[in-house]
Amino acid sequence: MIVELGSHRYDVTTRALVMGILNRTPDSFFDAGQYWDFDDFLVKASQLVDEGADFLDVGGVKAGPGLEVTEAAEMDRVVPAIQALRQRFDLPLSVDTWRASVARESYAAGAVVGNDISGFADPNYLSEAAKAGASVVACHVRLAPRIDDPKPVYDDLVGDVSCFLQQRAQWAIDAGIPPQRVMIDAGHDLGKTPEMSVELLRRADELVALGYPVFLSVSNKGFLGFLSNEAVDNRREITLAAHALGIGLGCRILRAHDVVGTRRVADFMSEILQRQASGSTSLAPQALLSPPQVLPT
Repeated sequence: MIVELGSHRYDVTTRALVMGILNRTPDSFFDAGQYWDFDDFLVKASQLVDEGADFLDVGGVKAGPGLEVTEAAEMDRVVPAIQALRQRFDLPLSVDTWRASVARESYAAGAVVGNDISGFADPNYLSEAAKAGASVVACHVRLAPRIDDPKPVYDDLVGDVSCFLQQRAQWAIDAGIPPQRVMIDAGHDLGKTPEMSVELLRRADELVALGYPVFLSVSNKGFLGFLSNEAVDNRREITLAAHALGIGLGCRILRAHDVVGTRRVADFMSEILQRQASGSTSLAPQALLSPPQVLPT
């Protein structure tokens, strides 16, 4: 399976890519604005790159309910940040936004991925991505970003999510985005109870069967706290376990706060999957802790 992120092409048949999370928000659920200062943001970005991130995701509005963030304010948060990252690092950049206008300006600044948790609700989102040659993440959400949804109901949880993602992926292709630039995300904790998010993780292989690279965004999320009874700042090992399970079930893009830990998990799982694919029984390490293969364009 091939994933294209701008000019970078990755073979993710047995490797998982690690996306480092960079919040340009003062109220994110995990770091709560710890890197809001621009200099601190750049130091954090450098850290994530040094730890082995394959690409970085910049978001200016948290997914959950909170104070209104206008379009202009979101642009002020993310566009200069992407410009600064593009000047410093030679790796793909993603913008976490559901606004087509913010995505457009972010692409102009150097982003090559549109990570949209709204399921392409903005009618211009996909056309802007297609014009820019960007990749996109199709994410399932029941209502809309920032709207509380405490009692979601589904006729068939995995079936409904699968149909939604298949439709959104087809929208992207119909808009002119190549399939290798389309990723899908179950949207854990977005319009799902903790039990529902657990079920979607446990049955991630059913989403993988749709044929698109599956993007796993579970890092430190609430359903992991529900499972473990751990506070948000004590879910590192639980998150890493979820990442390992996701890789084993076929997920190939991991959105992570803890890049160094996720990188090690991804590389270890890759070693196992490579041996499984080749039928090797050798105990000699082959590719442990090496970067994922970048294919020529």
